[in-house]
Amino acid sequence: MPPSLPARPDPDLPEDDVLAGSTGATITPYRDGPLIVRGDFRLVDQDGGEIDPGRDTVALCRCGKSGIKPFCDGTHKRSGFTAPSAPARPRPAARILHEGR
Repeated sequence: MPPSLPARPDPDLPEDDVLAGSTGATITPYRDGPLIVRGDFRLVDQDGGEIDPGRDTVALCRCGKSGIKPFCDGTHKRSGFTAPSAPARPRPAARILHEGR
């Protein structure tokens, strides 16, 4: 039986407002933390098998050290993982659709 996920992905992370009129999923990389996925999404493994996240908001591991991959378990805090919230440089042809507050 897989370990249960925490009620909230990470209590230290703020609750974000959903973009007005948005549909589908919103993926937010948190500085030195996980990717927070909110909204209507499907999570599948590399073979196409569906993974039931059990909720509409999940935290996905970016540090590679989580004990419940692909989900975040907070290990990034103890491991010293660092990563920016935004890319260091834009990808070719990428546009910023929404500036943070």
